[in-house]
Amino acid sequence: MIAAEDCVLVLLAAGRSLRMGDVGSKLDEPFLGRPLGLHVAVALEDMPFMERVAVVGRADCDYAAHGFTIVRNDDPALGMGRSVALGVDCARARGAKAVVVALADMPRVTASHIRTLLDAADGEDAVVASSDGRSPKPPAVFGRARFDTLLTLEGDAGARDMVRAGKHVVTNPAELIDVDTPEELERLRALVNAPEAYTRRRHT
Repeated sequence: MIAAEDCVLVLLAAGRSLRMGDVGSKLDEPFLGRPLGLHVAVALEDMPFMERVAVVGRADCDYAAHGFTIVRNDDPALGMGRSVALGVDCARARGAKAVVVALADMPRVTASHIRTLLDAADGEDAVVASSDGRSPKPPAVFGRARFDTLLTLEGDAGARDMVRAGKHVVTNPAELIDVDTPEELERLRALVNAPEAYTRRRHT
């Protein structure tokens, strides 16, 4: 078990939204009354992390208002690996025992699940990822012995190989939905009976 107080939360929010069309950033799209990219920040705001770091790109989401230190990824074309490295560098500077890496385009993640991941982490070598029962994915916990490797990541593959070889904690697949396309966002709105889904239907 690794305590949240000994961890830095790294929220990756610098994606280019290439599959969303001409929307600017998908993280600014409305979902259940707030921007899509703020849901994870709000869901985890009561967890006592030693620090919260949001690695941001062009989204307008106000992570600072939710207690995050802002780190800007000025070249998101370098991929997710670059964003992970920026966040991990902050965690290492703080002397964190681990990082919790979460994605801002996964709005259904809960604090309960993050606590379960931390409970399953068994030391500084820990790699504990989420799973929908079929494949591992974020959010994930990485112990500090993994920081050097995380700092060398390149491209969008990120920590994929490390995650595949780690421990996996299964949760409800609906909690691990991520949003990459307009169709996926519409399906998610319909799934949770979001008001935005009905508004859009009336206008089409």
